[in-house]
Amino acid sequence: MKQRQKLALGLWLLAMGATAQHDVWRQDSLQEVVVTGTGTQHLLKDAPVQTEVISGKMLRNFGGNSLQDILSGLTASFAFNESDMGAQMQMNGLGNSYILILIDGKRLHGDNGGENDLALIDPHNIEKIEIVKGASSALYGSDAIAGVINIITRKHNEGLLAENSSRVGSYGDVRQHNGLGIAFGKVKSYTNFQLQHSDGWQNTATEDRRQTEFLITDSRNKTVNRHTNWQVSERLTYQPAKGLELYAEGSTYRKRIYRPSGKYPGVDVKTYDLAYHNQGAAIGGKWQPAGGSLLTVDATWDRHVYDYEYTAMTLTDGYDPRGNFTPYYPYFEGDTETQSDQRRTMVQAKGVFDLPAIGKLSAGAEWRYDLLKAEMRVDGGRADDHTEALYIQDEWSHPIGGSRMTAHLTGGLRLNHNGQFGFRMTPKLSAMLAIGDGWRLRATWSQGFKTPTPKELHYRYIRNMSGTYLYLGNTGLKPQTSNYLAIGGEWNRHGLNITVTGYLNSVGDMITLVTIPNSQAPAEYIVQYDPRKTRQYQNLETARTGGADLSVRYLINKEWSAGLTYSYLDTKAERYDTEKEQLVDVVIDGTAHHKGSWWATWNHQWSKTYRMGIGLYGRMSSRRYYQLNGNGKGYHTWRLTTTHDIGRWKALDCRIEAGIDNLLNYYDDTPHGLHLGTTTPGRTVYATLTLRLHHGKNLKFSSNNIHSKTKNYEED
Repeated sequence: MKQRQKLALGLWLLAMGATAQHDVWRQDSLQEVVVTGTGTQHLLKDAPVQTEVISGKMLRNFGGNSLQDILSGLTASFAFNESDMGAQMQMNGLGNSYILILIDGKRLHGDNGGENDLALIDPHNIEKIEIVKGASSALYGSDAIAGVINIITRKHNEGLLAENSSRVGSYGDVRQHNGLGIAFGKVKSYTNFQLQHSDGWQNTATEDRRQTEFLITDSRNKTVNRHTNWQVSERLTYQPAKGLELYAEGSTYRKRIYRPSGKYPGVDVKTYDLAYHNQGAAIGGKWQPAGGSLLTVDATWDRHVYDYEYTAMTLTDGYDPRGNFTPYYPYFEGDTETQSDQRRTMVQAKGVFDLPAIGKLSAGAEWRYDLLKAEMRVDGGRADDHTEALYIQDEWSHPIGGSRMTAHLTGGLRLNHNGQFGFRMTPKLSAMLAIGDGWRLRATWSQGFKTPTPKELHYRYIRNMSGTYLYLGNTGLKPQTSNYLAIGGEWNRHGLNITVTGYLNSVGDMITLVTIPNSQAPAEYIVQYDPRKTRQYQNLETARTGGADLSVRYLINKEWSAGLTYSYLDTKAERYDTEKEQLVDVVIDGTAHHKGSWWATWNHQWSKTYRMGIGLYGRMSSRRYYQLNGNGKGYHTWRLTTTHDIGRWKALDCRIEAGIDNLLNYYDDTPHGLHLGTTTPGRTVYATLTLRLHHGKNLKFSSNNIHSKTKNYEED
């Protein structure tokens, strides 16, 4: 063979080998294992229920400082408006109370005025995030009407692990994470500490005329107030035998929001800060006997306390030291008044069984007890509720038309019993047709069910906003129900993944706050408070959200990746107007018809001791619509991130992250009292230093020394 022909053949073989390696890499990179959609493990491409994943690599490239930052930056389905009472999250048009947030499959508990406190989640300790949209009550029970977000935390298997991550940024932004992990024989321990602080910011000092009845240009109200929170958590696991694991975990959390006080009563005069206290504990275990089955048992207890921390003398409703109610009881600087104490106890048992005749069968039982203690906000001072449930699910798959196509069917049914509202059945049916390696067609129909919370039933709250506003619960509320239908397709080949899903979610008897005439409020409250406006929880007659979601992700090669997500949303609701005595069309607050996010990342290994990554991210939202107090402006923002892995020594990893958020320095200066499109303060910068010391897979004690085997940190 001539030399030129040998050279051509060699180059061709080399190119084919490289292409094959790239194709293998691309396919392996898309083989995420997901669990949220069915409660059982599936490869992402074979999941019968459409699941969106924010992978560990995406999280490390993005460098988000909170769960809110991550979700809004990496997927188009979410909208946020940060406030003292929480993140005000929306998912495909439905608010926080319709979104179930899980941490490793367990419910997050941290209710601030109906909004989960997302600061309870340490962003540094997230391995990946799984998102399932639409009603999932058949598997997860109440609250899962809009969808489920499952935060999968990092698992630590090193013999000894010590890690520190320190982040500083504009406006006094400080994020601190420390972790200590020990694996000793059959026992593993991981202790996690996180601290978050921000000095807050003010995008405008102007108050809206409709709120104040006169123009104020020197208000001290901030767009986001100064706040500090910290959390300590511990998890112990014990493996007494192969396939059996027992665990116990607990956490404590504190948050304080510092509110500046101005000179305008009813507008910016503040006499107390807000404080939140959380405690949680859980025990349980899982057993995986031979044959692929799985049995789990979990018992959890959570408590969330909401306090006023007074910064000046205040005359308000309260209780004297003898427990007597006093309309104008004096609180002084340093005093604390508890507004609500919410406690939840849950016991869950679940089994997953591989049965050749009928497929993969899941069955479980759940008991839940909720207690609300709020002397200042609930008639009688307390309210409680309990729910019991049984559920069953079957997954079946079978090849059709030869080996090119496979049909997957998943059916589930849940029987709920609530102490106040009786029994309710919630079914779910999903189907997927896999065509070869590239095409997946999916369809889902499911029902949702959500009982009114003790707060919605029994609440009583006074708020001063240029006058007194009275908020009332409603013991006549009915449970909310929903029907969800989604149809979508996915194409996945050569590193390119495209998914398109259309959906319709119809919610019946939707609960929301509506303004009612004072004449419809209890007479004793009108006499006592003389409110300017009264709002009460009521059932809307109907509500509907519908739209389409698009996701495109392209793994170009080992260094380059790009993607975008887009969400179109339309909503409609009808409410019976008691004054007009007819149904009227209303908008679901916070609706934006168009939202999008996009990104491009590049990662390169320069040497054995240095790896660099660069990412450019963007997000946008069209105008957000509200019934009262104006609409939120549309916006788009850009973010530049860099990552630097330095050293990567045998037992020590060093990582530096630095970036600029909101490159174009956009901020919304809409006056206080009106709705914002976004609360961003404009251009900000940040830098993070992470050090991770790890030694061995397991520490084994002997009379002479401790033996270990070293494991390098996971590659991206």
